[in-house]
Amino acid sequence: MVKLIGKKKINCAVFISGRGSNLKSILSYSKKNNSKINIRLVICNKPSVNGVNFAKKNKIETKIVNYKNKYKAEKKITNYLKKNNIELIFLAGFMKILSKYFVNKYKNKIINIHPSLLPKYKGLNTHKRAIINKEKFSGCTVHFVTEKLDSGRIILQQKVKILSTDDYKSLSKRVLKVENKLYPKAINKLLSNF
Repeated sequence: MVKLIGKKKINCAVFISGRGSNLKSILSYSKKNNSKINIRLVICNKPSVNGVNFAKKNKIETKIVNYKNKYKAEKKITNYLKKNNIELIFLAGFMKILSKYFVNKYKNKIINIHPSLLPKYKGLNTHKRAIINKEKFSGCTVHFVTEKLDSGRIILQQKVKILSTDDYKSLSKRVLKVENKLYPKAINKLLSNF
């Protein structure tokens, strides 16, 4: 686990693949007086997404990593993390599965947000699957990343009621709004003992 002895803030990296809405909420949280995190680095596997533009506008070091070869990609990422003294990684809509080697190298230091009430609906198309199965609730979960997909220890969850009028797009939008609030709360909870 991350230790904060004699330190002001923990250096963090955020991994993204798209618009960066959770990156925005994490960055906003990091600027609060009581926050214990400092966003030093953004890693993205796509060059021209909104999240990258947002990170650059906010003067956060941003690295685009080509994932055609996972081994090479993760080697580059590891170097960037070392260079920036990164101690905690937040996956925020990062649409690549990290290797077992990488996950074990950063054991208990990688956090993810997933758009379902885990352990239900691991993987992709969570909203569609919840609607097809006539679930009453969907939601989101912040959890530790382990070798098994979407299976690490849960830090925080929040339910979102599925409305009779919902399709997967409308449900996705409502869950995302909850994600943006839940991720900072989960980070705060995780680091409250330090």
